[in-house]
Amino acid sequence: MTQQLLDAKTLSEIAIHGIQEKKGQSLVRMDLKGVDGAITDYFIICTGTSDRHVQSLAESVMEEMKKVGERPISKEGLQAGQWVLLDFVNVVVHIFQQEMRDFYRLEALWGDAPTEHIDI
Repeated sequence: MTQQLLDAKTLSEIAIHGIQEKKGQSLVRMDLKGVDGAITDYFIICTGTSDRHVQSLAESVMEEMKKVGERPISKEGLQAGQWVLLDFVNVVVHIFQQEMRDFYRLEALWGDAPTEHIDI
């Protein structure tokens, strides 16, 4: 069976679905394609309510992406559950607990990027 390559927007939608399945909060998609210095096409950012919720959100995203043959080239923070980063090259998923999200303020750091707030 031949694996069809999916575009970055489609992959971002798959990651978003994984987050929605586990009730992630404050979900946004940032389109970084036109931003100077950006290393990816999309950031997906959401908040979990506890260590376990953050871990569950990350696992759900990885499960959904695995269904289409995608695996993260890097994953950070999964054990601690404070801030998990899943790097799928063209899509990078950030799952925070609220305190960490408030501290790092990625949305402000990449404020030039068009940002879409997504319903859960």
